[in-house]
Amino acid sequence: QQHSRKFTSFFSVYRVLMDSTLNPNKHLKEQFVSNLDGSSILEIAALLTIVPLLVLIRYSIGFHCRIDDNDKPISLKKNDDENEIVASRNWKAYAYAISLDFILIVFPMLLFFTVLSEWVYHGVVLLSLLLLVLSVTVKRTSSGQSLSFRANLSSYRVALMLITCLCILSVDFPIFPRRYAKTETYGTSLMDLGVGSFVLANAIVSRQARDVSSGNWIAGVKTSAPLLLLGFIRLVTTSGVDYQVHVTEYGQHWNFFFTLAAISILTSFVNIPAKYCGILGLALLAGYQTWLVSGLNTYLLSEERGTNIISKNKEGVYSTLGYWGMYLLGVHLGYRLFYAKHSYTPSTTSSIARVFLVSLLLWIVTILVDNYVERISRRTCNMPYVTWVLAQDLQALGIFMLSSYIPMNKLSSLEEAIDQNLLATFLLANVFTGMVNLAVDTIFASPLSSLVILTAYAFALSAIIGTIHFSGFRLKFW
Repeated sequence: QQHSRKFTSFFSVYRVLMDSTLNPNKHLKEQFVSNLDGSSILEIAALLTIVPLLVLIRYSIGFHCRIDDNDKPISLKKNDDENEIVASRNWKAYAYAISLDFILIVFPMLLFFTVLSEWVYHGVVLLSLLLLVLSVTVKRTSSGQSLSFRANLSSYRVALMLITCLCILSVDFPIFPRRYAKTETYGTSLMDLGVGSFVLANAIVSRQARDVSSGNWIAGVKTSAPLLLLGFIRLVTTSGVDYQVHVTEYGQHWNFFFTLAAISILTSFVNIPAKYCGILGLALLAGYQTWLVSGLNTYLLSEERGTNIISKNKEGVYSTLGYWGMYLLGVHLGYRLFYAKHSYTPSTTSSIARVFLVSLLLWIVTILVDNYVERISRRTCNMPYVTWVLAQDLQALGIFMLSSYIPMNKLSSLEEAIDQNLLATFLLANVFTGMVNLAVDTIFASPLSSLVILTAYAFALSAIIGTIHFSGFRLKFW
């Protein structure tokens, strides 16, 4: 008993030291991202239009550097005298291409997410005009080819990763508008799109959507093992350093990786053809939404928590039903829009029109359900949240598909690097975010120092992922 008291006393002192040295402003940081109402649907749509516009402008400017089949860097630039593509294999050219990608894509994204947040609508107009001018004035090379849907999808997934990596650290600084941070109960924000967009992206590229056999449930559970491992690693590390956690986001122990793993496991047990996934997804969402408006939403949005593991993680556990329904709808839409009869072909006018038409219909459904059934809630992943994510992401993907009309369109060097290392990019961004938060009182940082830190973070992330890709390393499983 004496030894037990000594151990308890030692652990208490250890926790106090951890609180006072590693993260003394933990509770202030948690309050800084709590009780927020979000922004308007229109502003978020405008903000998510800027991102693909920046990428398309980058395509128009040219000078890219890709890695060939032998993992050798090949820079591609236009030779004005001979009007042809000239290749060179050297690190200098690759570093220049990565730096140009950062200046033209990543840095402007960071600015619009922070200090230029009041100029979002102006940014959409100006960037659209710039893209139009570049498309008209820059001649298409004779060897230029339209990007395939697979390349467009890669651009979309990379953009999603860049947005996530920029936001997870920016949100801890005052220059990041509070309306872009995750909402507490109802509403829409930039960061509310995060987990839903990842779920949808995974659905569109899934074996189910491509109508490829995914094996039995045992194989599905095995593929979920890395996600479960990452979920437990995140849980242990955040608890170990007393890192700030917004409990009402997922619960006390649940996190993003557990949600992805749960969807993967559920899908492996209910493995049906893609053409029927839409029916199951709609039925699941209709049943879940009925349960929500019948009283479940009151429980999920309240501060009530019991002692059992499900009650402590009620947001993460119950919202999985909504995310699974979203995943199934994503599988069906991916199959119908992209893989049935026309897989991996260049984006045509008809395929682009289909994507925008479906997006428009989903926008209409979102507005109706949001106004007459229940407001959008990421926390519960209700039906209007699902249709909002589908509408918004298909709209963004449709804009990426417009690269078919952009002269000199090549996947940028940074896009290729991140696309081949999505997992490494996300993990490295999380490590950097944790290090910055433990080293800096982010909530008290001045606007200038905040921008300097965030720029250095974004550049370091881009440079390291570019170097990893240059060396031939790959870390990609979802």
